[in-house]
Amino acid sequence: MMAWRILVASANPAKIRAVEQCFQTNYPQQQCSVLGINVPSGVAAQPMSSDETYAGAKNRLTALKQQAQADFYVAIEAGLDGDMTFAWMLIEHNDQLGKARSASLMLPNAALEALAQGQELGEVMDALFGTQNIKQAGGAIGLLTQNRLSRSGVYQQALTLALIPFLNPEWF
Repeated sequence: MMAWRILVASANPAKIRAVEQCFQTNYPQQQCSVLGINVPSGVAAQPMSSDETYAGAKNRLTALKQQAQADFYVAIEAGLDGDMTFAWMLIEHNDQLGKARSASLMLPNAALEALAQGQELGEVMDALFGTQNIKQAGGAIGLLTQNRLSRSGVYQQALTLALIPFLNPEWF
């Protein structure tokens, strides 16, 4: 059995780890090679709406497909939807798209105010909580849940939801 080549539209270790764990859980018999490639989102560094966040994920997916061949292409784009943060998950396989949103979480007013000034969530959370590069670790999710949940774990759930068309091809 040939190993699947899975490309992730990010060099962020938390996102890559979530994709690895998702595919290991959903396809335990399948060997997978997961590689992250940093590609542009084509939207603001901090998307401020669900539509802008989705556009960023879609743009990353398109850019990723131009970089190299793969069995699966995965884009994860985090952004805001009102006073909540979440991420869009897009998975493409054989020109078919699977998509899902992650769980949403409330952000403190201090974070929302800084985001409105143009800062990115990871930087804002680092400043508020005295952490360094939290976006590549537990993320705001880890900080705000006192590490009961992690960014990778929440993303892994949403990635599994985005795999639904591939887990149930007879319905899609």
